[in-house]
Amino acid sequence: MSKPEIKVTEKMYDTLLRPVITEKAMKSSENGQVTFHIPLTATKTEVKAAVEALFGVKVKSVNTVRVGGKTKRFRGQIGKRSDFKKAIVTLAEGQNIDFTTGV
Repeated sequence: MSKPEIKVTEKMYDTLLRPVITEKAMKSSENGQVTFHIPLTATKTEVKAAVEALFGVKVKSVNTVRVGGKTKRFRGQIGKRSDFKKAIVTLAEGQNIDFTTGV
C-alpha cells in the first residue's frame, strides 16, 4: 500500500527559509544530509513534513540547532547579529536533494 500524498500548504514554504550552501553543508550532503535555515519557532515535525511534501523525499531524522547571533562592532558602534535556527535533515537511503543544479 502506498502512503497518501501530503498536501502542500503555504506554511510549508514558510518553514524552509533557504538551504545552507557552505563547504561543510555540501560535505554532509554526500552522507545524505541537507541543511536548511528555518524560523526560530519551527519544530522538527513541521520541518520533516515540509521537506517530504515539497521535495518528494523520505526523511529519516531531523536535528535542529539554535545559533545565537554574535555581538559585532561597526565604526565604534556595538551591534548584534540576529539569532537563527537551522535544521539538519537526514534523508532515507537512496534519497537526495540537489541544490547545485542551475548554479
